[in-house]
Amino acid sequence: MPQDRAGEPAGPSSPEPSPPGAGRAWSGQEGAEAFAAVEAATDWLLGYPFVFRALAGAGREGAVLLDFGCGPGRVADRAARVLGMRVIGVDASPDMLALAREEGTPGAEYHLVADGRVGGLPDACADAAMCNHVLASLPDERTVLEVFTEIHRLLRPGAPFALLTTDPACAGIEYASLCVGERGVTYGPGEPMPVRLLRTDGSWQAVRNHAWPVETFPALLERAGFTGVAQHHPTPDEAVGVADPEHVRGHDWAAERLRPPLVVTTAVRG
Repeated sequence: MPQDRAGEPAGPSSPEPSPPGAGRAWSGQEGAEAFAAVEAATDWLLGYPFVFRALAGAGREGAVLLDFGCGPGRVADRAARVLGMRVIGVDASPDMLALAREEGTPGAEYHLVADGRVGGLPDACADAAMCNHVLASLPDERTVLEVFTEIHRLLRPGAPFALLTTDPACAGIEYASLCVGERGVTYGPGEPMPVRLLRTDGSWQAVRNHAWPVETFPALLERAGFTGVAQHHPTPDEAVGVADPEHVRGHDWAAERLRPPLVVTTAVRG
Protein backbone atom coordinates (compact mmCIF):
# COMPACT_ATOMS: atom_id res chain seq x y z
CA MET A 1 0.00 0.00 0.00
CA PRO A 2 1.16 3.61 -0.45
CA GLN A 3 3.34 4.85 2.42
CA ASP A 4 4.30 8.31 3.62
CA ARG A 5 7.67 9.62 2.47
CA ALA A 6 9.29 12.52 4.27
CA GLY A 7 11.31 15.33 2.75
CA GLU A 8 9.61 15.60 -0.66
CA PRO A 9 9.17 18.96 -2.45
CA ALA A 10 5.93 20.81 -1.93
CA GLY A 11 2.82 19.73 -3.82
CA PRO A 12 0.84 21.77 -6.35
CA SER A 13 0.17 25.39 -5.56
CA SER A 14 -2.33 25.72 -8.41
CA PRO A 15 -6.10 25.73 -7.79
CA GLU A 16 -7.86 22.44 -7.34
CA PRO A 17 -8.75 20.95 -10.73
CA SER A 18 -12.34 21.62 -11.71
CA PRO A 19 -12.90 20.96 -15.43
CA PRO A 20 -15.78 18.80 -16.67
CA GLY A 21 -15.06 15.12 -16.34
CA ALA A 22 -12.46 15.53 -13.57
CA GLY A 23 -11.52 12.21 -11.99
CA ARG A 24 -12.68 10.16 -14.99
CA ALA A 25 -10.62 7.91 -17.21
CA TRP A 26 -10.13 8.76 -20.88
CA SER A 27 -13.15 6.70 -21.93
CA GLY A 28 -15.90 7.51 -24.39
CA GLN A 29 -16.15 10.59 -26.58
CA GLU A 30 -16.01 13.00 -23.65
CA GLY A 31 -12.86 11.38 -22.31
CA ALA A 32 -11.20 11.39 -25.73
CA GLU A 33 -11.97 15.07 -26.24
CA ALA A 34 -10.70 15.87 -22.72
CA PHE A 35 -7.44 14.06 -23.46
CA ALA A 36 -7.04 15.97 -26.71
CA ALA A 37 -7.30 19.23 -24.72
CA VAL A 38 -4.32 18.42 -22.45
CA GLU A 39 -1.58 21.04 -22.82
CA ALA A 40 1.40 18.64 -22.28
CA ALA A 41 4.18 21.27 -22.12
CA THR A 42 6.47 19.07 -20.03
CA ASP A 43 5.97 16.14 -22.41
CA TRP A 44 6.92 18.27 -25.42
CA LEU A 45 10.11 19.31 -23.62
CA LEU A 46 11.30 16.11 -21.94
CA GLY A 47 9.24 13.34 -23.52
CA TYR A 48 8.20 13.16 -27.14
CA PRO A 49 11.32 14.78 -28.69
CA PHE A 50 13.50 12.18 -26.94
CA VAL A 51 11.24 9.37 -28.09
CA PHE A 52 11.60 10.63 -31.67
CA ARG A 53 15.38 10.84 -31.26
CA ALA A 54 15.53 7.24 -30.01
CA LEU A 55 13.67 6.03 -33.10
CA ALA A 56 15.35 8.25 -35.69
CA GLY A 57 17.71 5.52 -36.87
CA ALA A 58 14.76 3.53 -38.24
CA GLY A 59 13.46 6.42 -40.36
CA ARG A 60 14.53 5.19 -43.79
CA GLU A 61 12.33 5.56 -46.87
CA GLY A 62 9.14 3.51 -46.60
CA ALA A 63 9.64 2.71 -42.92
CA VAL A 64 6.57 2.16 -40.71
CA LEU A 65 6.18 3.55 -37.18
CA LEU A 66 3.77 1.81 -34.79
CA ASP A 67 2.17 4.14 -32.24
CA PHE A 68 0.69 1.80 -29.65
CA GLY A 69 -1.96 3.74 -27.74
CA CYS A 70 -2.01 6.61 -30.23
CA GLY A 71 -4.86 8.50 -28.55
CA PRO A 72 -6.08 11.48 -30.63
CA GLY A 73 -3.11 11.19 -33.00
CA ARG A 74 -1.31 14.47 -32.30
CA VAL A 75 1.99 12.83 -31.29
CA ALA A 76 1.78 10.36 -34.18
CA ASP A 77 1.32 13.24 -36.59
CA ARG A 78 4.40 15.04 -35.27
CA ALA A 79 6.42 11.81 -35.33
CA ALA A 80 5.48 11.22 -38.97
CA ARG A 81 6.71 14.69 -39.88
CA VAL A 82 9.91 14.55 -37.80
CA LEU A 83 10.93 10.99 -38.68
CA GLY A 84 9.57 10.79 -42.22
CA MET A 85 7.85 7.49 -41.42
CA ARG A 86 4.39 6.19 -42.23
CA VAL A 87 2.31 5.79 -39.07
CA ILE A 88 0.18 2.88 -37.95
CA GLY A 89 -1.73 4.03 -34.88
CA VAL A 90 -3.55 1.60 -32.62
CA ASP A 91 -5.74 2.25 -29.60
CA ALA A 92 -8.35 0.49 -27.46
CA SER A 93 -10.74 3.46 -27.75
CA PRO A 94 -12.83 3.89 -30.93
CA ASP A 95 -13.40 7.52 -29.93
CA MET A 96 -9.65 8.19 -29.74
CA LEU A 97 -9.20 6.57 -33.15
CA ALA A 98 -11.93 8.79 -34.59
CA LEU A 99 -10.05 11.90 -33.39
CA ALA A 100 -6.78 10.49 -34.74
CA ARG A 101 -8.31 10.02 -38.18
CA GLU A 102 -9.50 13.64 -38.09
CA GLU A 103 -5.89 14.72 -37.54
CA GLY A 104 -5.33 13.94 -41.20
CA THR A 105 -1.77 12.61 -41.02
CA PRO A 106 -0.76 11.72 -44.60
CA GLY A 107 -0.55 7.96 -45.19
CA ALA A 108 -1.54 7.05 -41.63
CA GLU A 109 -3.81 4.15 -40.80
CA TYR A 110 -5.52 3.31 -37.52
CA HIS A 111 -6.62 0.03 -35.92
CA LEU A 112 -8.53 -0.98 -32.81
CA VAL A 113 -6.92 -2.94 -30.00
CA ALA A 114 -9.36 -5.57 -28.72
CA ASP A 115 -8.56 -8.04 -25.94
CA GLY A 116 -4.93 -6.94 -26.06
CA ARG A 117 -4.44 -7.69 -29.76
CA VAL A 118 -4.57 -5.60 -32.92
CA GLY A 119 -6.75 -7.32 -35.50
CA GLY A 120 -5.75 -7.10 -39.15
CA LEU A 121 -2.06 -6.42 -38.62
CA PRO A 122 0.46 -9.18 -39.43
CA ASP A 123 3.55 -10.07 -37.45
CA ALA A 124 6.67 -7.93 -37.99
CA CYS A 125 4.81 -5.18 -39.88
CA ALA A 126 6.55 -2.21 -38.22
CA ASP A 127 10.12 -0.89 -38.33
CA ALA A 128 9.89 1.04 -35.04
CA ALA A 129 7.40 1.49 -32.21
CA MET A 130 6.54 4.01 -29.53
CA CYS A 131 4.17 3.77 -26.58
CA ASN A 132 3.52 7.07 -24.79
CA HIS A 133 1.77 7.30 -21.41
CA VAL A 134 -0.27 4.16 -22.04
CA LEU A 135 0.83 2.08 -19.06
CA ALA A 136 -0.72 4.55 -16.62
CA SER A 137 -4.14 3.13 -17.54
CA LEU A 138 -3.09 -0.49 -16.88
CA PRO A 139 -3.76 -1.98 -13.44
CA ASP A 140 -1.49 -5.05 -13.27
CA GLU A 141 1.72 -6.63 -14.57
CA ARG A 142 -0.15 -9.16 -16.68
CA THR A 143 -1.76 -6.39 -18.74
CA VAL A 144 1.53 -4.50 -19.09
CA LEU A 145 3.20 -7.69 -20.29
CA GLU A 146 0.39 -8.21 -22.83
CA VAL A 147 1.07 -4.75 -24.28
CA PHE A 148 4.81 -5.42 -24.55
CA THR A 149 4.15 -8.83 -26.11
CA GLU A 150 1.81 -7.40 -28.76
CA ILE A 151 4.29 -4.64 -29.62
CA HIS A 152 6.99 -7.31 -29.92
CA ARG A 153 4.77 -9.28 -32.32
CA LEU A 154 4.18 -6.28 -34.55
CA LEU A 155 7.84 -5.22 -34.75
CA ARG A 156 10.35 -6.73 -37.16
CA PRO A 157 13.44 -8.35 -35.54
CA GLY A 158 16.02 -5.75 -34.56
CA ALA A 159 13.53 -2.86 -34.58
CA PRO A 160 13.73 -0.17 -31.86
CA PHE A 161 11.03 0.47 -29.28
CA ALA A 162 10.66 3.60 -27.11
CA LEU A 163 8.40 3.77 -24.06
CA LEU A 164 7.51 7.09 -22.40
CA THR A 165 6.21 7.13 -18.81
CA THR A 166 6.02 9.41 -15.81
CA ASP A 167 8.13 8.55 -12.77
CA PRO A 168 5.99 7.93 -9.66
CA ALA A 169 9.06 8.73 -7.56
CA CYS A 170 8.35 12.38 -8.43
CA ALA A 171 5.01 12.33 -6.61
CA GLY A 172 3.64 15.67 -5.47
CA ILE A 173 5.95 17.95 -7.45
CA GLU A 174 4.20 20.58 -9.56
CA TYR A 175 5.65 20.69 -13.07
CA ALA A 176 4.75 23.04 -15.90
CA SER A 177 1.87 20.88 -17.09
CA LEU A 178 1.47 17.93 -14.72
CA CYS A 179 1.61 16.65 -11.18
CA VAL A 180 1.68 12.91 -10.53
CA GLY A 181 0.60 11.45 -7.21
CA GLU A 182 0.31 13.11 -3.83
CA ARG A 183 3.02 14.68 -1.73
CA GLY A 184 4.75 12.27 0.65
CA VAL A 185 3.29 9.08 -0.86
CA THR A 186 5.24 6.17 -2.35
CA TYR A 187 3.36 4.12 -4.95
CA GLY A 188 3.92 0.46 -5.77
CA PRO A 189 3.40 -1.20 -9.17
CA GLY A 190 -0.16 -0.84 -10.42
CA GLU A 191 -1.43 1.07 -7.39
CA PRO A 192 -3.99 3.82 -8.01
CA MET A 193 -2.33 7.22 -8.34
CA PRO A 194 -4.07 10.57 -8.94
CA VAL A 195 -2.67 12.75 -11.70
CA ARG A 196 -3.35 16.41 -12.52
CA LEU A 197 -2.80 17.64 -16.08
CA LEU A 198 -2.90 21.21 -17.32
CA ARG A 199 -5.44 21.84 -20.09
CA THR A 200 -5.11 24.29 -22.96
CA ASP A 201 -7.74 26.54 -21.34
CA GLY A 202 -5.61 26.90 -18.19
CA SER A 203 -7.71 24.62 -15.98
CA TRP A 204 -6.46 21.37 -14.46
CA GLN A 205 -7.77 17.91 -15.40
CA ALA A 206 -7.74 15.30 -12.62
CA VAL A 207 -7.62 11.64 -13.61
CA ARG A 208 -7.12 8.30 -11.89
CA ASN A 209 -4.00 6.54 -13.12
CA HIS A 210 -1.92 3.56 -12.03
CA ALA A 211 1.63 3.94 -10.82
CA TRP A 212 4.42 2.05 -12.59
CA PRO A 213 7.83 2.56 -10.99
CA VAL A 214 10.33 2.70 -13.82
CA GLU A 215 12.45 -0.12 -12.41
CA THR A 216 9.64 -2.60 -13.16
CA PHE A 217 9.96 -2.24 -16.95
CA PRO A 218 13.29 -3.94 -17.84
CA ALA A 219 12.33 -7.37 -16.56
CA LEU A 220 8.90 -7.23 -18.22
CA LEU A 221 10.38 -6.12 -21.54
CA GLU A 222 12.89 -8.96 -21.43
CA ARG A 223 10.10 -11.44 -20.69
CA ALA A 224 8.30 -10.17 -23.80
CA GLY A 225 11.42 -10.82 -25.92
CA PHE A 226 13.13 -7.41 -26.00
CA THR A 227 16.85 -6.91 -25.51
CA GLY A 228 19.20 -3.99 -24.86
CA VAL A 229 16.89 -2.24 -22.39
CA ALA A 230 18.08 1.21 -21.29
CA GLN A 231 16.44 4.08 -19.39
CA HIS A 232 16.96 7.84 -19.48
CA HIS A 233 15.50 10.76 -17.51
CA PRO A 234 15.82 13.68 -19.99
CA THR A 235 16.66 17.09 -18.49
CA PRO A 236 15.84 20.63 -19.69
CA ASP A 237 19.50 21.22 -20.51
CA GLU A 238 19.51 18.13 -22.73
CA ALA A 239 16.34 19.37 -24.44
CA VAL A 240 18.27 22.25 -26.00
CA GLY A 241 18.80 21.15 -29.58
CA VAL A 242 16.27 18.30 -29.24
CA ALA A 243 12.96 19.98 -28.42
CA ASP A 244 11.49 22.93 -30.33
CA PRO A 245 13.60 26.02 -29.43
CA GLU A 246 10.54 28.22 -28.84
CA HIS A 247 9.14 25.59 -26.48
CA VAL A 248 12.42 25.38 -24.58
CA ARG A 249 12.20 29.14 -24.00
CA GLY A 250 8.51 29.01 -23.11
CA HIS A 251 8.90 28.29 -19.36
CA ASP A 252 11.59 28.49 -16.71
CA TRP A 253 11.23 24.70 -16.13
CA ALA A 254 12.31 25.14 -12.50
CA ALA A 255 10.71 21.92 -11.21
CA GLU A 256 11.83 19.96 -14.27
CA ARG A 257 15.42 21.04 -13.55
CA LEU A 258 15.11 20.05 -9.91
CA ARG A 259 13.86 16.54 -10.64
CA PRO A 260 12.97 15.47 -14.20
CA PRO A 261 9.60 13.65 -14.10
CA LEU A 262 9.69 11.59 -17.31
CA VAL A 263 11.62 8.49 -18.28
CA VAL A 264 12.27 7.14 -21.77
CA THR A 265 12.83 3.39 -21.78
CA THR A 266 14.32 1.99 -24.97
CA ALA A 267 14.73 -1.59 -26.16
CA VAL A 268 15.27 -3.65 -29.29
CA ARG A 269 12.96 -6.36 -30.61
CA GLY A 270 14.87 -9.61 -30.20
